[in-house]
Amino acid sequence: MDKNPSYDDRGIYCSGNQKAPVWFLTLSIGHPATRSCYIPENTALLATLLNSECSYAEYANLTNEFELRECAREQQDHVVSPMASINGIEIPNFENYRIQTHLFSFTLPVNNILDLLAQTTQPVSDGNWLFLKPLPRGNYELILIILVIILDHPLHLQGLWVGIIVPHTD
Repeated sequence: MDKNPSYDDRGIYCSGNQKAPVWFLTLSIGHPATRSCYIPENTALLATLLNSECSYAEYANLTNEFELRECAREQQDHVVSPMASINGIEIPNFENYRIQTHLFSFTLPVNNILDLLAQTTQPVSDGNWLFLKPLPRGNYELILIILVIILDHPLHLQGLWVGIIVPHTD
């Protein structure tokens, strides 16, 4: 868990386990973070503001895909006012970039982010995602902001990726 990108407040592990043609960027867990990352040329970016997932490992009382879908949807319904911008230009209608996955399998390793026993399980995920085509060479600032309301208590989460640099490769 020490190298999980959600716990990396500076971006030092941003290239870990990344493979072209797409790299994954995420918000930090529980607090704002400012990060820097060198992105290879011709690499697209997939960023999540916040996504919810429900699996049989976490919710043993759920018995089918429909119940997992409802669980993930209900959790994600607490996310309001998602916002993203790159270099100060707001990405319009970001609330429309919400998707729910099909049922899929994943393996939880030892010492996982969910603090569950290592196992293979099936979840459904629901969330707001941003896909950016490969950026030209240069420096970029990507800002991701959400508001989560749980039991009438607002929680603001903000992620700032500064120095997303697509280097010159000559």
